Amino acid sequence: MTFISSLPFAPKSLLFAPLEGITDALYRSLIMKLYPEWSRFSTDFLRVPTSGKYPRKKYLEHLGQDIYQDSILLKKTTFQILTTEKAETPWVLESLAELGITHIDLNLGCPSRTVMNHGGGSYLLSDLSALKKVLVTIRGHWSGLFTVKMRIGMHDDTLFDETLGLIEGEGIDAITIHARTRNQLYSGRADWNFIKRAVQRVSIPIIGNGDIWTIEDVQACLEETGCHSVMIGRGALKTPWLPQLGKQDPIKERCANLLRYYKALQAHFRHAGVGPNSVLKRMKSLSRYTLEEFLNGDYWKSKLLRSQSLAEFFEVLENAILASKEHTQAFNKETAQNSEEHTEVKGNPKGDSH
Repeated sequence: MTFISSLPFAPKSLLFAPLEGITDALYRSLIMKLYPEWSRFSTDFLRVPTSGKYPRKKYLEHLGQDIYQDSILLKKTTFQILTTEKAETPWVLESLAELGITHIDLNLGCPSRTVMNHGGGSYLLSDLSALKKVLVTIRGHWSGLFTVKMRIGMHDDTLFDETLGLIEGEGIDAITIHARTRNQLYSGRADWNFIKRAVQRVSIPIIGNGDIWTIEDVQACLEETGCHSVMIGRGALKTPWLPQLGKQDPIKERCANLLRYYKALQAHFRHAGVGPNSVLKRMKSLSRYTLEEFLNGDYWKSKLLRSQSLAEFFEVLENAILASKEHTQAFNKETAQNSEEHTEVKGNPKGDSH
């Protein structure tokens, strides 16, 4: 069997992470069109059944019909699966290949207790015998690009190096490392030292993930760890236009981008036939991180989450933007005045008028 040996995206690429319940087909199709600068997009995971087969319609719904019909979008899509050693993985792989999918990713990071109780996700990081069977099954039935997304361990990092060696040894093409254990969930700070350790431990590409929020974070992760590229999850939800930025995200531009983003989301969801209450629910779920830099951001976030209608949601958002702009203008004015006063004093130490 001939395997693909190189990644279809360049080093230092920005990848939009798979996010359960968020990066479904409807959301992805909009983000892919609004912000095509992302090098890669991923489906949220598809759970492989332990018995029976999914119909073709199931895969198309998960992938997105409009994405399936667009060759460019299809090539930029990774199809993530969540499976166990007892699941019907070969049938799923056969169906994905028939649809023209070229890149699958195995979820080894899901922290859900339900998933782990069934032997999937992060659980496999604690049972390397089961993990090996899963990897052998996939690699034996899949000749395309095969990557995994993992945490550094379930309870701790004891098996981290051994897990890396196992994954590389079974012919996997790249590893994305979310630098936390399963038990950490999303608490604390992701330890990028594990990403660096992986880069030094294996010869296949390592993709860094965890606490990457800004362009500065992207650059820092690449420089500190030597990873091939970075994958961004919560940071991508906060700033989905991140790949368009230079070095910073000035508050004035952030305000304009936020309003444009949410209006596009509303129009996209409504055009797809989603009811207003469901659209509001989706918009609330996506607003968690977007106002963190704003003056009184927690206050405005709380008001967004309590919105009872789309009209109220946008009213709160526009008021938050207005308050932030006024604060920024006042701050800039005060800074300019202080600078002028400093210049005057420096030029005339006694402070006498001329």
